[in-house]
Amino acid sequence: MNPWAGLRNFLLIWFGQLVSGVGSRLTAFALGVWVLQTTGSTTRFAMVFVAMAVPSLLISPIAGALVDRWDRRRTMIACEAISATTMLAMAGLLASGHLTMWHIYVGVGITALANAFLQPAYAASIPLLATSDQLTRVNGLVQTGFAIAQVGGPLLAGILVSTISMQGVLIVDALTFVTGLLALVWARIPRPQRSSDDEERGLWHEAATGFAYVRDRRGLFGLLIVFGLSNFMFGIASIAITPLILSLADPALLGMQMAIGGVGLLVGGVAMTTWGGPRRRVVGVLGFSMLAGVFLAAHGLRPSFALVVVAGFLFFLSVPIINASNATLWQSKVPADLQGRCFAIQRVLAEAAMPLAFCLAGPLAEHVFEPLMVVDGPLAGSIGLLIGTGPGRGLSLMFIVLGLSMVAIAAVAWSVRSIREVEEQLPDAPVAVEQGEIDQTPIKCVA
Repeated sequence: MNPWAGLRNFLLIWFGQLVSGVGSRLTAFALGVWVLQTTGSTTRFAMVFVAMAVPSLLISPIAGALVDRWDRRRTMIACEAISATTMLAMAGLLASGHLTMWHIYVGVGITALANAFLQPAYAASIPLLATSDQLTRVNGLVQTGFAIAQVGGPLLAGILVSTISMQGVLIVDALTFVTGLLALVWARIPRPQRSSDDEERGLWHEAATGFAYVRDRRGLFGLLIVFGLSNFMFGIASIAITPLILSLADPALLGMQMAIGGVGLLVGGVAMTTWGGPRRRVVGVLGFSMLAGVFLAAHGLRPSFALVVVAGFLFFLSVPIINASNATLWQSKVPADLQGRCFAIQRVLAEAAMPLAFCLAGPLAEHVFEPLMVVDGPLAGSIGLLIGTGPGRGLSLMFIVLGLSMVAIAAVAWSVRSIREVEEQLPDAPVAVEQGEIDQTPIKCVA
């Protein structure tokens, strides 16, 4: 049987999101560089990313409820149209010489708000477009698209900024959003049938319903905690990796390591798409989280650039398998009319965990781990004999602690029966669609 049969609508939307995702990464990278080069201010550079993160964090709690209320296809079309218009407006302001920093902050904030609606709508639409047997492969393809955007966006930005200017980059990004919009216009997404109770309740009550659904199911709630803690660990590591590599190599090799990590993401996504992942999705989440923790810890075992490159590749190789397995599990167990809210909850957790990790990474490295591993430091005569002492070895110890913490979190979760057996204890959620949408062949999960 062809595993891709009946996926025309999904593949159309996936392609559009792939193109617009590359555009988003392209602009985020190029705009940050442009702000640094134009203003010379690291603070203003950082504020661009704050302007991207804060609006999304604030709106996500109700964005999921609104996504479940609204037609998901039209919601995504509106998001793409808003983002395209915003990029064109910024390009016009730049061309006329009137672009200021507050324009940039508002512009990236608007696109972040649009993305806060688009992403849960996209994730919640997947079970309506694929059969239960196709879900894991389809989510692997989503992870592949994400990896292509992560790798391709910055590479394309470096080429375009030097050839067609920042104004041209903004126009190209607008065109990528238009591509995503056109793909959605040509595709069809069935509307899940909403419960009559939901239709009589207020927006905030609907938003709380999603959290209540997860809280009352210990297995899903446990996986949500694992998701948040893992994002926190990854956030610290993502900041610490740059000084760790620079303690071993020069900036050119730093770029090489990041590119190889991106290739790991891509290979992992392709592997998940062709393989389909473990039969038990919880193994894909927790088992590969343990492996990812081992690979993260391996960064610090020796002062070796080659070891860091291999460990980073293997770590990123495991990430798409974890993410695709996690998404498939939630799409299978959460009713279709609640999925926008549940995916928004995960997004809020991730958005909240990362800034906290970013703020803690520097002080932990500078004031805790590095002093422990100086030549005459408290751990020089014990752990220092194994991993070395001196500049950067405290960062290595940090990676070992972060990696072992990820392993421990996943192992503890596996020891909890309600989490380990979440697939057996929770029946698959059937998907009901509104009248008039039946001809679009939605997924029919078997309880």
